[in-house]
Amino acid sequence: MRTVHVGTAHSEDDLELLVALAHDIIRGDQQTLGLFEKATDSVGLMMQRAYPKLLYDSLGRVFDQLGFDQLTDEVFKQLVIARLIEPTSKLDTIRVLEHIGQLPPANTEIHRCLRRVIDNNYRASLSELCFSAATPEALSLLLYDVTTLYFEVQKEDGYRVPGMSKERRLEPQITVGLLVGRDGFPLEIASFEGNRAEVKTIVEVLEAFKSRHPGADITVTADAAMLSSGNIQTLEEMGYHYIIASRLAKTPYAIAEYTKDFDAVLTDGQIFDTTVEMNTGTSAPRMSRRIIYQYREKRARLDLLNIDKLLTKAQRMVSGQAEFKRNRFLKVSGSIKEINYALVETSRQRAGIKGYLTDLDVAPEEVISAYHQLFQVERSFRMTKSDLKARPVFHRLRDSIEAHLTVVFAALAIARRIEAKTQMSIKRFINTLRSVQTGVVLVNGRPRIVEPYLSPEIRRLLSLLKQECGS
Repeated sequence: MRTVHVGTAHSEDDLELLVALAHDIIRGDQQTLGLFEKATDSVGLMMQRAYPKLLYDSLGRVFDQLGFDQLTDEVFKQLVIARLIEPTSKLDTIRVLEHIGQLPPANTEIHRCLRRVIDNNYRASLSELCFSAATPEALSLLLYDVTTLYFEVQKEDGYRVPGMSKERRLEPQITVGLLVGRDGFPLEIASFEGNRAEVKTIVEVLEAFKSRHPGADITVTADAAMLSSGNIQTLEEMGYHYIIASRLAKTPYAIAEYTKDFDAVLTDGQIFDTTVEMNTGTSAPRMSRRIIYQYREKRARLDLLNIDKLLTKAQRMVSGQAEFKRNRFLKVSGSIKEINYALVETSRQRAGIKGYLTDLDVAPEEVISAYHQLFQVERSFRMTKSDLKARPVFHRLRDSIEAHLTVVFAALAIARRIEAKTQMSIKRFINTLRSVQTGVVLVNGRPRIVEPYLSPEIRRLLSLLKQECGS
């Protein structure tokens, strides 16, 4: 005989409902033959609706665990949770909230909330709370990167302007900088004009972080796009340690000397720990800074493949078989086009070599490993663009865009915290809990709540959410 758990009764009304439900389960699609007529006739039972209350409550619990409830703004909380469940326009968020059993705010309330986000500087408060919620391990290394978000508009306005697009778009865009911990947990977000160079964003974000947390001993990691002598000098003056990828304009001297001997061939993973003289960005004398180079065979194969592709394109342009476009191996003097074979050769010599500029006095392997954690900020960006649909399609004014990004920032923090606790992607987590439906049934015309059955897997997830992060 199959046993089915119907529910737990906490009152006479609950018991009456569960008895009726049990009779329905026993009967199934069969004719009653009068066996249960008395029980079912006495109870008018009708399903009214079902909604994923557990999903909303679970996301709300993490919202509160991060301290975001200190903002005491219920509409903001609803906007953040709705963006996690189904990212859409602010107006359509009303439908999403209704579907998950919430009493949604009116459209005017949503816009008043977005105004509060700007007027009361929610973003600064959220950044403080994220710092407090981050684990010491996460704060031991900060990762910074930028992305771009485009707008389908014809005219630029000084903020939304064309620039170097990460998505290879021609439309006006904004630049967004994101600072995360070692585990990808967000700490700061900032937006800039669409034509702001990446190298000119990092200092502003780090200065804001430093002003909030002046005593923090922080190491910052960023890619080569953030490297400039002025930036390095500023990081040192602010007291930050740093690991930044170094651009290679030519074969590093230490490697060139090593490979002069015909028999000296670079091996996979080989490291050269050396120093270089760099400008300080001021009139002060050049400074000696540590730079670590590593050769990887996998990277070399990819570099050589890209070099060959670029060289083939340049050769086709010289021969007139392809339209003229910018190509670093193509040398143009008036109407004469020729291949810069010297540059091709030096590029081949640098294949597989990557440099890491740092002020840390640790083993080179630790520096390289720390730099490779940058995939975490890239993953956070992918999450904001795909799962959270961060592109502010329905916003035009800068304040509205900034408020929207603040909602996305809070949602990203919740998503990363859930992933850290459950080891499950936020998309899978939401789909799993969305299937757990709380029912509302009418018993003799009176609504009654029917709590959902929680499988062992669901109970396990809820237990993980209650644990401290990292425990």
